[in-house]
Amino acid sequence: MAGLAHLVLALLFLLALLPPAARGTETPQYTTVHAESDFEVRRYRDTVWMSAPSDDISFHVATKLGFHRLFQYLMGANLNSSRIRMTTPILTSIVPGAGPLHSSAYFVRLYLPAKFQASPPVPLPELNLHPDRWPSHCIAVRSFSGYARDNNVVEEAEKLALSLSRSPWANSTNYPSKSAYSIAQYNNPFRIIGRLNEVWFDVECKSTGVEAY
Repeated sequence: MAGLAHLVLALLFLLALLPPAARGTETPQYTTVHAESDFEVRRYRDTVWMSAPSDDISFHVATKLGFHRLFQYLMGANLNSSRIRMTTPILTSIVPGAGPLHSSAYFVRLYLPAKFQASPPVPLPELNLHPDRWPSHCIAVRSFSGYARDNNVVEEAEKLALSLSRSPWANSTNYPSKSAYSIAQYNNPFRIIGRLNEVWFDVECKSTGVEAY
């Protein structure tokens, strides 16, 4: 039975990470306000995400276990016993030095469908989940291919930081944020070619004349 449960979870994880175009999956809405060859800046609307905090010392493990808890919530482990549709991306926010022994802390998040944005079902206490309400703000985004792993997410974040330092957004990365950066994953784990991941930095909209609303 344990083997079957793991197989089912793996298949559902696969479905959860299918590209939005392939499943008609809901994604948070945004407008692109600036674009360059290696990054863009998006203005996201007010959104609510369900968040799974984790003190695991591995990005990969934190994402896997955090998603497991979120999946239980989606399947009805909430006070309303509501079934909630999958969304994309799977977003793992990374806070270096905030975990045990100065390791990184992680927050694995799923965007809640529009149906539940105003009133998210309350998760069961044992899942240790909580809703995160994000006001409209700007995010700098760099895309990268392959698998998002512990050995490349920091490198991709450093590349985005370098690109921003050479752009009009050089002094705009002090937007109040509890996360140093986030990694967004869009594809199922069995897709090898054409994978899409993104690294996200919060940036200050107003510093470049862009208003959040």
